[in-house]
Amino acid sequence: MINRRQILKSAYNGLGLLALSDILQAELPSGPYAPREQHVDRKAKRCIFLFMQGGVSQMDSFEYKPELNKLHGKRIPGSHNVRGELQGRLSHHHSCVGSPFKFSQHGESDRYVSELFPHMASQVDKMAFIHGIETDNPNHGPSTLHVTTGSQFPGSASVGSWVSYGLGTENQDMPAYMVIQDPRGAPVNGGHVWGNGYLPAAYQGTLLRNEGTPILNLDLPRGLSRKRQRSELDQLRLLNERFSSRFPDSTELEARIESYELAYRMQSRAPELVDISDEPEHVRKLYGLDNGATAAFGRQCLMARRLAESGVRYTMLVHGVQISASSWDDHGDVKGRMIRHSKEVDKPVAGLLADLEQRGMLDDTLVVWASEMGRTPFINGNIGGSPGRDHNKYALVMWMAGGNVKGGATIGGTDAFSLRAAEESVPIRDVHATILDLMGLDDELLRFHHAGRLRRLTDIGGTVLTDMIAG
Repeated sequence: MINRRQILKSAYNGLGLLALSDILQAELPSGPYAPREQHVDRKAKRCIFLFMQGGVSQMDSFEYKPELNKLHGKRIPGSHNVRGELQGRLSHHHSCVGSPFKFSQHGESDRYVSELFPHMASQVDKMAFIHGIETDNPNHGPSTLHVTTGSQFPGSASVGSWVSYGLGTENQDMPAYMVIQDPRGAPVNGGHVWGNGYLPAAYQGTLLRNEGTPILNLDLPRGLSRKRQRSELDQLRLLNERFSSRFPDSTELEARIESYELAYRMQSRAPELVDISDEPEHVRKLYGLDNGATAAFGRQCLMARRLAESGVRYTMLVHGVQISASSWDDHGDVKGRMIRHSKEVDKPVAGLLADLEQRGMLDDTLVVWASEMGRTPFINGNIGGSPGRDHNKYALVMWMAGGNVKGGATIGGTDAFSLRAAEESVPIRDVHATILDLMGLDDELLRFHHAGRLRRLTDIGGTVLTDMIAG
């Protein structure tokens, strides 16, 4: 990729090529957020990533395992190809925990869905499910990073950063990548979940707050008018451009100039996006804003639709706080806690899918449901009181909808106990490769040179799950 300065600097007759460079400049990105061409032809122009912090119990949500209820309180029979912590737990006395919830089939796909998700069940034919996803670590910190950045270690770029790096944005007044976290607090690893890692800083997620100042440090300083601020920025740009003309290879300075200008534009645009007073009552009810249990995540989902509508490329929503009662980490009382969690998100997520469809946006918006791990179908010891479920890195369930997703498709599967994949596990890198493909990006081509080697989201390479992609 060449820019205008490089053409003029390297050409023997720079003035003679001035017209050519202007043509090239019009075609090439003028900044980090400029829209870029897809590698492969796909419908999706934007992505909304719904992350459920804590580890959603798959056998209480989207995996129907009646065998568990038959074995409730008994040991899981047979041997199982698991390693590490899960193998150790199985080798000791343990008891199966059947699901306390009823499952029924929905839609033309006859998909089994727990009674906890009646609203999502009505949208099930739009979804393609992936079962038996495996991550590299059964602990929240590393596994959360693995799902959101492709590596269990801090310092790697998040999925949203890769997407915005590859495609830019359609909205020059907002960052390409926005994040709305649970209003009760931050997820495990905080900003690392949406960080840019080794990619340029322009591609990190920008946290959008639900209330108050939409973006921290964005308000005008007291006593500074918009006119005065514009004048100061113009003068700063003039000085920076003079310096940049002497050092044409200083890309960091160009990025800083662009960040100042973006912040200026965001001061007027961001407050408009968080002001939902213009949304009609039927839309607010669709997302559950009229109910105390659903209002918080409903607002997050409604905001995601508004950001997508405005051209933001990637929006990440986080439900759940750290490893707490407000997360999906249900080591105890899985029945009571799953009832609470599911009620908070079921109607808002279904409302988001329905709203995107009725606006004609679902065809070009990819929606992803994810968590960092699945749960165990057993507990160690005897069942007493209100049992919960422990960590299981072998049985994560995710679904996708919109874009070129083949609604009703099922990829992979788990054994009769939802303990691990029935056949081969689906590594998370394959899921990442599929997300990139659905956004029109080839994980082999989407690379960034860092620390002496070409880095990519899928690292050693992923296999696109083609069975869930419609032609």
